[in-house]
Amino acid sequence: MSSPSGNAAPSTGAPATGSGAGEKGLKGNALGLFSSVAIGLASTAPAYSLAATLGLIVVGVGLQAPIITMMAFIPMLLIAYAYKELNASDPDCGTTFVWGARAFGPRTGWMGGWGIVFADIIVMANLAQIAGIYGFRLFGLDSLAENTTWTTLAGVAWIVVMTLICYIGIEISAALQRWLLCIEVAVLILFSVTALVKAYGSNPPETAIHIDASWFNPFNVPSASALTSGILAAVFIYWGWDTAVSVNEETADSARTPGRAAVISTVLLLLIYGLVSTSAQAFAGVGTEGIGLANPDNEGDVLSGLGDAIFGTTGFGWFLNKLLIFMVLTSSAASTQTTILPTARTTFSMAAHKAIPSQFARVHRRFLTPTWSTLGMGLASIAFYVLLTAISGNVLTDSIASVGLGIAFYYGLTGFACLWYYRRVLTRSVRDFVFKGLLPGLGGLSLLYFFCYGAFDVYADPEYGATSIDLPIFGETGGVTVIGIGALVIGFVLMLIQWAVQGSWFRYPDVPKTAADPADAP
Repeated sequence: MSSPSGNAAPSTGAPATGSGAGEKGLKGNALGLFSSVAIGLASTAPAYSLAATLGLIVVGVGLQAPIITMMAFIPMLLIAYAYKELNASDPDCGTTFVWGARAFGPRTGWMGGWGIVFADIIVMANLAQIAGIYGFRLFGLDSLAENTTWTTLAGVAWIVVMTLICYIGIEISAALQRWLLCIEVAVLILFSVTALVKAYGSNPPETAIHIDASWFNPFNVPSASALTSGILAAVFIYWGWDTAVSVNEETADSARTPGRAAVISTVLLLLIYGLVSTSAQAFAGVGTEGIGLANPDNEGDVLSGLGDAIFGTTGFGWFLNKLLIFMVLTSSAASTQTTILPTARTTFSMAAHKAIPSQFARVHRRFLTPTWSTLGMGLASIAFYVLLTAISGNVLTDSIASVGLGIAFYYGLTGFACLWYYRRVLTRSVRDFVFKGLLPGLGGLSLLYFFCYGAFDVYADPEYGATSIDLPIFGETGGVTVIGIGALVIGFVLMLIQWAVQGSWFRYPDVPKTAADPADAP
């Protein structure tokens, strides 16, 4: 239990109890605003996200890729305000799990927590794979980078290392994130500036095109479906800033700092993504050959190919190119670490509230970090990664695409939870109406639309993605939809099992349900 000052006292190793910030035995006041912003930014893995997604966006919308990457910022900012307002009322590390329960009841809250867990475990597989591949590329071991066995072993090693760092302590995790993030942002800026200088220089590459105002006009996108698909893909690159809120019980001024960090993180991501997407397109163009961003051979990783062209392969350019590879490596590795953090704290909070087995609420005596939750996240990620790799690389690819459904599900739920929880105080002031109601509600509606459009239209198409499955009632269905919706169904079944085995959370959830009176809400 925490002391009155908010500093956590050493844990006895028993399951934690309580729901407020610092009341579960985690290390309080360990993080400041800068560390929280660094964790939020690092969780999105800007370099990895751009490398993996920019090509897909260009294929869908062409020259309007820069504005699409910027427009995806809008629903993220709206949901960031929902996180900010809900955290001010209840800085619980369970975030959507607890807030969903406060607004809509224990079953909705449980499914919100499951949405975080399944999205994070799925994306860990891809992050580990990217880290493994780029680790070999950094040292010129291209043959090993193309070998599934070796990249899987390297990916598992990355998960083990990052799990241990998260286990040892939140302060060590934050310090590592600050260093990795500084390197990543610095190289991205250098990459963008060099690309623009060469694109406008006396000897530009043949692919270079000058920046035009039409790039930033969303009405020039070929169709409404292309616009929606592009934004759905671009939402992925912003995902992860909520980690800054997931560590709220270990943050100084836990009711204010995490929410501010979430909003600041999304704004900084907008600036980074706008700059990189615009400069990369100006340098490489949107062609389907060579370094063109729409080249299908590069769509899964546009940055490594551009590195050779922008920095060169000899002299100092060779060093910068290696630094770019190192940046993508550290980006995926850092995101591996910051994906473990929120998931471990979600399951930790769920256990503290008796929504899952109590062992997951145990805290390390010395490090004051979740023990079973942290190690369990690492082991679950390894098992999922190895299983999908053994089954098929195509299944692994489609599982990554299904992460978008998990993101839209629990982010959207958080937006609606904020609106509903504060519904009785929205007329108290203009600020309350806008930030507690209007913005979160619009964010929830937009993500609900993206979820439905993605799950039942785009991803359900058997031609979409790398796999399709013949379902008894629905017929041939895209593998992305099957994995995404299937994961939610599995969560629902697990909830029913938990309800039957240990149903105290579902009968007597230890959270207030609504802000029934203006005095109940800050």
